[in-house]
Amino acid sequence: MNRAAAAVALATCILLGCWSLAHHLAAQHKLLVDTPVYERYGDAVVQGKVPYRDFRPEYPPLSLPTFILPSLVAGRHHRADYTRWFDREMAVCAILVLLGVALITTRPTALGLVAVAPVLLGPVVLTRFDYWPTALAVLALAAFLRNRLTAAAILLGAAISAKLWPAAIGPVLFLHLWRTRGARVAAAFAGGVVAVTAAFFLPFAIIAPEGVRYSLHRQFGRPIQIESLGGVVLIWIHRFFHTTINVKSSFGSQNIDGFGYHAMTIATTVLMVAALLLVWWKSRNVVVGSAAAVAAFLAFGKVFSPQFMVWLVAFVPLVPGAALAILLVAGLLLTQAWFPRHYWDLTNSLALRESAEVLLRDLIVVALLVLLTLRARRPDPAPLPASAGAAAVEPRPEPERPAA
Repeated sequence: MNRAAAAVALATCILLGCWSLAHHLAAQHKLLVDTPVYERYGDAVVQGKVPYRDFRPEYPPLSLPTFILPSLVAGRHHRADYTRWFDREMAVCAILVLLGVALITTRPTALGLVAVAPVLLGPVVLTRFDYWPTALAVLALAAFLRNRLTAAAILLGAAISAKLWPAAIGPVLFLHLWRTRGARVAAAFAGGVVAVTAAFFLPFAIIAPEGVRYSLHRQFGRPIQIESLGGVVLIWIHRFFHTTINVKSSFGSQNIDGFGYHAMTIATTVLMVAALLLVWWKSRNVVVGSAAAVAAFLAFGKVFSPQFMVWLVAFVPLVPGAALAILLVAGLLLTQAWFPRHYWDLTNSLALRESAEVLLRDLIVVALLVLLTLRARRPDPAPLPASAGAAAVEPRPEPERPAA
């Protein structure tokens, strides 16, 4: 066994150990879980119902396999069995994330961060399906770096069809191809991604357009969630200036309404679009640009649920740098500090400590975005050869300029 394979094997063992430790953390307090919703979707399909027509899932089509498989194994009316099998399924997806990262870099720090992330972020990883689209997205990036453009397009289209956020890294890859290999290759890649995404969405859009429209509305039409940067800033404006705000439950989350809501919605949307455009246009490094795009989508999005930190776990460790690693670890620990143990303290009473932890977590993601955007302007490394084993991808250092 060569050194890279040994490093990946060790990291996999550590990841599984940390996954087990996350269960011990879960035993310490009452969890807030999504698995009952997933079980309802999975059981409906097993009973022969057609998604989006006979019932309305809020997630894109390729999320459904992760809900259906535990239902097939556990059977109906066995919630404990369903939860157990879903947990195991997500552990497999976490390993896929680790393997995707290892195909890009085998730096011990990168593999270590991915491996210990479950215990840093806490038990939320056990009951959310975010490791699935994250695995598809990082594997798409790994295929792209090896010049396997067809595989990359298929994987990225699949990732978008599982959860929409991986679309944020698509323009980074497209513009890189445009600059380096011309418009024809870039257009073919983009067409492949769109075709794969359409292949998953169109059948349901044809037979159940209202159901698909409902799903998209659930993703794009959500108000400002209390955990988002916009939401927590409104909480602190309320704290200092005694403005009137309300916490309302809708779209499966707790959201902020009241003074400044509309202005904050516009401001964060403008900031997110501006940040994404800047990252897409200025990126000269595919790996760093992809990480920056994910950070931009999170930093200024209207929704920032705790499990979304999993997205950063796959991409930030790909970029060397102690500051990035420290910020990522801090963001994960801060998320666990208030979720799920003190979530209702935040939503019911806008508690000082919890709102401070959320604000700091969100500002850390903004800091990650700034650092990654600055790094993304450095030149791209050479693509990994298609036949190569896992190898580190390091940004090329900029040449030193002579003093004036």
